[in-house]
Amino acid sequence: MNVSPALFGRLRPMLLCLAASALAGCSIIPGNQSYSNRDESDVRLPVQEGETLAPANLKIRPITAELIIEMFKAARPPIGDGTSSAKVVAKDDLRSVGNQPPVVPDYRLGPGDIISIIVWDHPELTIPAGSFRTADQAGTVINQDGTIFFPYAGVLKVVGKTTGEVRDMLTAKLTKYIEKVQLDVRMAAFRSQLVYVVGEVRQPGTQQITDIPMRIVDAVNRSGGFSPEADYSRVLLTRRGTTYLVDIQAMYDYGATEQNALLEQGDIVNVPDRSYNKIFVLGEVTKPGYVPMNKKRSTLAEALSEVGYINQNTSDPRWIYVMRGDSDTPELFYLNGSLPDSMLLADRFPLRPRDVLYVETAPIARWSRVINHIFPTVDMLNLTSGIKYPLFGGRQLGY
Repeated sequence: MNVSPALFGRLRPMLLCLAASALAGCSIIPGNQSYSNRDESDVRLPVQEGETLAPANLKIRPITAELIIEMFKAARPPIGDGTSSAKVVAKDDLRSVGNQPPVVPDYRLGPGDIISIIVWDHPELTIPAGSFRTADQAGTVINQDGTIFFPYAGVLKVVGKTTGEVRDMLTAKLTKYIEKVQLDVRMAAFRSQLVYVVGEVRQPGTQQITDIPMRIVDAVNRSGGFSPEADYSRVLLTRRGTTYLVDIQAMYDYGATEQNALLEQGDIVNVPDRSYNKIFVLGEVTKPGYVPMNKKRSTLAEALSEVGYINQNTSDPRWIYVMRGDSDTPELFYLNGSLPDSMLLADRFPLRPRDVLYVETAPIARWSRVINHIFPTVDMLNLTSGIKYPLFGGRQLGY
């Protein structure tokens, strides 16, 4: 195709602009910017500095064997360390549960509980309603005002007391009428203290607190156990208007038994689903999207395999980024995956919920996309140059 000098002079600035943009990586075309060969982030991120957040550029750390060893030492607490591994989440107003007292308190009676009072050698006092009734049917119900009535003893305030304390009270009252009183007080039915278990458990509902101490895992087990979609690491415990974040997964993995808090009357145990535990995989991979984590356990190699691994035709495996922003101090990492054995490092690099993975685009693929954007414009010019009117002063190119 012959182009007239006048037309070429008009098109020359536009062609030079397109060529310069292409050689520069075509930053005007979305998705074709290069992110490789950087030592720090281009975007300033909020970083915790003392008590305040301040914007700062972060260093990009290469994923090496030394880095993985450092991360494993920081993640695995030493045996016998009593510190809590639950972290405060300020934006949700959650606090660490902390250590529980070593002494388990005795069960305190409350309204609705049923106690069985046995007075030896005096069956008329023990089972006044007949010998064929069950213990809870023949037992003594604690009234809503916290009192009971017992023959010869009268009305007694028993709410908040243990069975041993009630036995001492009755013994003192009946001594006036019975010589050498021998009696026992036992629990017949627990009704006053309830714990609510909701969320991702197999049988949500209420659980009674008994004289056997109940902790979080006990309440979940009584509710049928965790469902397959449960997030063990973010169990919420609400007590008297305050919500705590409990990491049961840390107890299973590292023996952090302080996370298994002792439950009290009115506690709410909420087991969330694992929708929060996602990893986002972007860039030059076969199936970009998110990958759900299983019990907060996933590695870089597992996440890449879940999305069909990197695209062999368009990716630059030398630059596989891991961006971690869901913490007080965001972190940026990259892996040089050009060699196959680098996947051994990827399989040992632990990921966290909300991590973002990005696989860089190969230079040749970026150039190909630039050309694909230019060709339609060239074809359009070639097509319009064959029309005599009104373009180019009514003349065709080459004439």
